[in-house]
Amino acid sequence: MSNTDKTALVPKLRFPEFLTAEGWQVAPLSQLATRTKKKNRDQTITRVLTNSAEFGVVDQRDFFDKDIATQGNLESYFVVDLGSYVYNPRISATAPVGPISKNKVGTGVMSPLYTVFKFENDSNEFYEHYFKTTGWHTYMRQASSTGARHDRMAISSDDFMAMPLPVSSPAEQQKIADCLSSLDELIAAQARKVDALKTHKKGLTQQLFPREGETQPRLRFPEFRNAREWEITTVGGLVEAGWLFPPKDGNHGNIHPKSSDYVASGIPFIMASDLKGGLIDIKNCHFISKNQADKLQKGFAKEGDVLLSHKGTVGEVAVVRKINTPYLMLTPQVTYYRVKDQQRLLNEFIAQLFVADEFQANLLEVSGGGTRAYIGITEQAKLRLQLPKDIEEQQRIANCLTTLDAFINAATQEVETLKTHKKGLMQQLFPS
Repeated sequence: MSNTDKTALVPKLRFPEFLTAEGWQVAPLSQLATRTKKKNRDQTITRVLTNSAEFGVVDQRDFFDKDIATQGNLESYFVVDLGSYVYNPRISATAPVGPISKNKVGTGVMSPLYTVFKFENDSNEFYEHYFKTTGWHTYMRQASSTGARHDRMAISSDDFMAMPLPVSSPAEQQKIADCLSSLDELIAAQARKVDALKTHKKGLTQQLFPREGETQPRLRFPEFRNAREWEITTVGGLVEAGWLFPPKDGNHGNIHPKSSDYVASGIPFIMASDLKGGLIDIKNCHFISKNQADKLQKGFAKEGDVLLSHKGTVGEVAVVRKINTPYLMLTPQVTYYRVKDQQRLLNEFIAQLFVADEFQANLLEVSGGGTRAYIGITEQAKLRLQLPKDIEEQQRIANCLTTLDAFINAATQEVETLKTHKKGLMQQLFPS
């Protein structure tokens, strides 16, 4: 596209002062920005940058705590000035057509695999927001394809620079950028609140549960400060004592449901990836029919059960709360723990015990860690546990920490609500 397209576009939502303004135009990126091809020939620049899908342009040494690129071989790298944009063709769940990020770190160098460009008039973050819209993603998918490895967009730098961008007046661009940037600030502030609550809970948990080699916590509620030391046992010990039913997972053998068995609705089929932050993501999990689920022999999790992921992703914990099905069906990646003697043991306490540092460290040690981490039912029986025999102390600890969980979940939901609001707003502020 060599000239600005004269076909006017009008966004669904415009600020009042622009309601009677002319429609937007369309121009190729090459008319609005200049591609940077300057190489680091003399290698005077040693700061290597990378374009992260989640965090944008970052200093490689700060981000990875080490140099990924070989410092003595940077002469072929592009020089990236402050304010330049970088396109990384590598796709991910966070960046489905590859991230485009603005360099806010400082002058550095980047791999020649990236496309680097700088807008001639870039006094705001207008295009930084536009590159995250579904409209831009649609253009990119139409203009390119995934590479042979299916993890990169197959688009040349020339074709990328020919991609069409919407153009409105500088004043309207500034208004849109200010609006969306203020939303970003709200999202960031709410995310910091979530992080602060998580840090507070982690510190409190470290005080409310005994550390390795200790027999009682460093912090006890006033009414339990003179109580007995905590009992040291194992998962198998609680089963033998009659406090727990034998834990079971969803190892279904040769009748394990296949992906072709998944249905739109039915019995939730819970994998390790469905346990997130103490919650079960039933909305986005897979489902199997009740007829098929009833034919399986184990892995039937019910309300009140504590779920623990033990394969691949090890150590995620959640309590099965109110569900609209008779049970949840587990995959071989997840174990349920069901309290047998509710006068001696609380499921909510077990859930908090499972996320405590001591238990998680034991899990990591036994499972081997890494992407192939695994700890079967037999080995789970050997996992160390430490708990007070007084169920009232269990209750106090559980109440305290689950209250904090509720605050964390509410604050996290607020972040998601703000993100959804911003996404919907962008769809209306930028024309299709």
